[in-house]
Amino acid sequence: MLKSVHLFGCSSGFVSNLLKPNSIVGFSLTFISSKRLSASSSLCCSSLRLSCPSTAPLFLAPRTGSFKAFCGSTCSEANQDGTSSSPLSMSESPPPSSSTVVHSSSLMQEKIRNIRFCQWCGGQTKHGIPDGEEKLRAICTVCGKITYQNPKMVVGCLIHHDDKVLLCRRKIEPSYGLWTLPAGYLEIGESAADGAIRETLEEANAEVEITSPFAQLDIPLIGQTYIIFMGKLKKPHFSPGPESLECCLFPLDDIPFDSLAFSSMLVTLRLYVEDVKAGRIIFHYGTINKRPGTGASDIHAYTLDYHLRS
Repeated sequence: MLKSVHLFGCSSGFVSNLLKPNSIVGFSLTFISSKRLSASSSLCCSSLRLSCPSTAPLFLAPRTGSFKAFCGSTCSEANQDGTSSSPLSMSESPPPSSSTVVHSSSLMQEKIRNIRFCQWCGGQTKHGIPDGEEKLRAICTVCGKITYQNPKMVVGCLIHHDDKVLLCRRKIEPSYGLWTLPAGYLEIGESAADGAIRETLEEANAEVEITSPFAQLDIPLIGQTYIIFMGKLKKPHFSPGPESLECCLFPLDDIPFDSLAFSSMLVTLRLYVEDVKAGRIIFHYGTINKRPGTGASDIHAYTLDYHLRS
């Protein structure tokens, strides 16, 4: 029988293990140091696949401040010295330029024209502006129904614990290997808060309690709205989920601003750092407008417009 061993870690030094069948050859190890970290260091939990036969013994032996796995282990507990840039000040931005608006509008029209078949009956569509409307739509030539394109909602949690924030390093594209808050698409049938709690459990194996909304960030160019909640860990335990390479608690000065996955994460974390320094966490609304001609990987190529605080 093939088995996998998971070690779960936390800042309090708790370590537990779970042994269960695994259909993949080898052991799946998630390892975390049992040593309590200083306030200035980052706590990380990462995973490693080992190619050990199912019959090979796996021993966990305590050593100073950590655990050792014979047959392989991985541990990341490091100060992020010199690896991140300082967060820049978030100032008020003017409304988006006309070129940005036109670029966004043309992209939306292109997406509409790519809708060639009706999502209800499968009939061919034509493209035009229906009576009483102002925008181009895909209209079914068989049943007459109109296909509307609506923004997708992304929900997530900004977890603060011992003056640190919890980030996950992505194991999937886009932005493989880069850092993000635990977040993802809202599912039908769940509230925004429920979705944020679910995504945090899926990506960081962390049970959290929502404490307040923190930010709503609209990204018209890609048709997404982010709702980020403040949250706290119910238990000081976390480990990488299937979509994460590792999870870390970062002190604010060590947040890897140059290695974040998305502009939305960059904006959210900069706003949070500013609020902490100001001594008051407030709610933010803003529109992230990517600069025309820049790619999705250029997370710094944006303006934060219509920034409102309450």
